[in-house]
Amino acid sequence: MKKEKVHIRYLAPCIWLLLSLTTIFLPLCESFNYGHALSQSLLYFESQRSGRLPYNQRVTWRHHSALTDGLEQGVDLVGGYYDAGDNVKFGLPMAFTVTLLSWAAIEYGQQIAAAGEYAHTLEAIKWGTDYFIKAHTHPNVLWVEVGDGHTDHYCWQRPEDMTTSRRAYKVDAENPGSDVAGETAAALAAASMVFRRTKPHYSQLLLHHAEQLFEFGDKYKGKYDESVGVAKEYYASVSGYMDELLWAAIWLYRATQKDQYLNYFLENAHDFGGTTWAINEFSWDVKYAGVQAIASMLSMEEKKHKQHEVVLKQYRSKAEHYLCACLNLNNVSNVERTPGGLLYTRQWNNMQYVATASFLLTLYSDHLRATHQNLHCEKGEVGPDEMFAFAKSQVDYILGSNPMGMSYMVGYGPDFPQRVHHRGASIESSKENKGFIGCIQGYDSWYGRVEPNPNVLTGALVGGPDMNDEFKDERSNYIQTEACTYNTAALVGVFARLHQSHGDVYLSSPLIASS
Repeated sequence: MKKEKVHIRYLAPCIWLLLSLTTIFLPLCESFNYGHALSQSLLYFESQRSGRLPYNQRVTWRHHSALTDGLEQGVDLVGGYYDAGDNVKFGLPMAFTVTLLSWAAIEYGQQIAAAGEYAHTLEAIKWGTDYFIKAHTHPNVLWVEVGDGHTDHYCWQRPEDMTTSRRAYKVDAENPGSDVAGETAAALAAASMVFRRTKPHYSQLLLHHAEQLFEFGDKYKGKYDESVGVAKEYYASVSGYMDELLWAAIWLYRATQKDQYLNYFLENAHDFGGTTWAINEFSWDVKYAGVQAIASMLSMEEKKHKQHEVVLKQYRSKAEHYLCACLNLNNVSNVERTPGGLLYTRQWNNMQYVATASFLLTLYSDHLRATHQNLHCEKGEVGPDEMFAFAKSQVDYILGSNPMGMSYMVGYGPDFPQRVHHRGASIESSKENKGFIGCIQGYDSWYGRVEPNPNVLTGALVGGPDMNDEFKDERSNYIQTEACTYNTAALVGVFARLHQSHGDVYLSSPLIASS
């Protein structure tokens, strides 16, 4: 058979069309190794451990620290997590971190297990819950902070070398803290569900503490930052304590199925703001969106909760406000976006809001899919696939699909923040440099260095770019380069869900637009 020659000029339009289609559709198909991201995210919690580290510690540049915490007050407060780049243990964000991790394990435990990370997830949760058991020394006493942000921020030291104050602070009947008591109760209740099958006795112990803490927080009402003044500058309870009491009640209902907790949640829905506050963020301080999302999922179980339909639908309308705000589908109140498409709530540590939004969007989309429902927004109706696709877009932005072309999760991909604002990561490990590094010496010798951190804070989600998608990788730029435990905790379930689906979602709705 005779071969015909095809002139290049006839192929040129086809090549141009192929390249054009690739340019258009490749961003929609772009995917990442979400299983690897999941594994890295769980490593981060080992970097944040306080206390005596276990034999199976995988982050080897860390060592034992803060082994006398609570000694001055006659209690054992060794353990728990440092919240971010400092060496203080703040109870409120630590509890929220554990609640998020537990929620991920409850909803996406099978997916986490399929990725081979379930044991590490349980370890991360238990490191926190073991500490909360220690910190709850009496039914009406909860130790909520160890260390002082003021003195800690004067020093730049590895946690292994700490010379700063390790004074412990508590809330009790005379000095209440309903918000931190409520969040800790929620964390313990959620964790009790996680450990119910593998550690039933431990699960019951967690539930016992959770119920006592909820009763304490409800009986002696007050904001914890008014009782523990040193916390106010760092983790002020701006939203108050009513959202945490509702949050604790709904988690206790999920854990126990006791009507007393459901009734509390329903009867206080209006007065505590659950069905009146329309919120555009979900964070360590503001729990309303999470409360409203869980209530909405209860409302989807129509037969079981038919008699509570009116209140649950009121909760659902506020949950839908939050989700629609994230999707830019409310008429007025929406979450802003950067030119590159990232949700933008505020300048300081914006990625925490991106991570929690991604989690709630993913979770809610799965519940809508399971019940064959859609999300109803003022600008239109959205299906679960579109919601999940948008959550994926936020995660992909985090992992590198952004104008800077870098990952904002440390250790992931070829380009990520090298100068994270983190004391332990920025100073040579005590195993390599055995000499003591003092308070001022750390600033003089390590803080101002332009070189990358000697230790990689793998799995840490930093604060992220500004409203113009710009990011300065400088250790002193703590607004953008500091990471927090609750940032990463919110992504664990999303990574597992994306890993299960291999990142395969279909973006079909024109409604989810940037403007």
